[in-house]
Amino acid sequence: MRHSRRTMLSVASVGLGVAAALGGVVPTATAATPAGGSPASYAAYERSAENQAANKAFFEAVQRAVAEQRAANPSATATVTVTYNTRNAPSFRTQIANSTRIWNGSVSNVKLQEVSSGGNFSYYEGNDSRGSYASTDGHGRGYIFLDYAQNQQYNSTRVTAHETGHVLGLPDHYSGPCSELMSGGGPGTSCTNAYPNSTERSRVNQLWANGLVASGLDSKG
Repeated sequence: MRHSRRTMLSVASVGLGVAAALGGVVPTATAATPAGGSPASYAAYERSAENQAANKAFFEAVQRAVAEQRAANPSATATVTVTYNTRNAPSFRTQIANSTRIWNGSVSNVKLQEVSSGGNFSYYEGNDSRGSYASTDGHGRGYIFLDYAQNQQYNSTRVTAHETGHVLGLPDHYSGPCSELMSGGGPGTSCTNAYPNSTERSRVNQLWANGLVASGLDSKG
């Protein structure tokens, strides 16, 4: 059954309400069983206009949230801090921590930081035949959904770092090589690279340069 990505989290934000929104799957490590997704079904959704629009909306939502925070604290340093929580993705905390370490070691104008609750975006886990994806909740916040089956078929840290790349503004590019993080599942399940290449690193630094000057959102306060 398909779920609306833009409304999935509007019905609830935590606990069993989220489980219901995800089709009744309780987001815990004990529920980490494949739901029947396949590389073909992942590819079909990854290449869809809906996925591209949701990725764009997610990045813009995160940028707006960060811009509002910086407007309230104009003395903040040029490096932007984007916060997230993992409360609803306990099975993937190691992969998320690895993804954060990779991105924080790869770019200089934006940093990811975990918080115990709230934050600019959240990670969730569960079963979805479309695979993992990044989106918004329809209320100005973003989230990353990590699918159990896809993370068993593909390198899980690569999947997590790829989806986190959308938070930082990178689009999908499935025709790229394995050395390109945003090529996602394009190179196949044997690809284990979880690091952005030099072009991807430069693009993220440009997008978050000088405390969001590049986005134009900071001036709107």
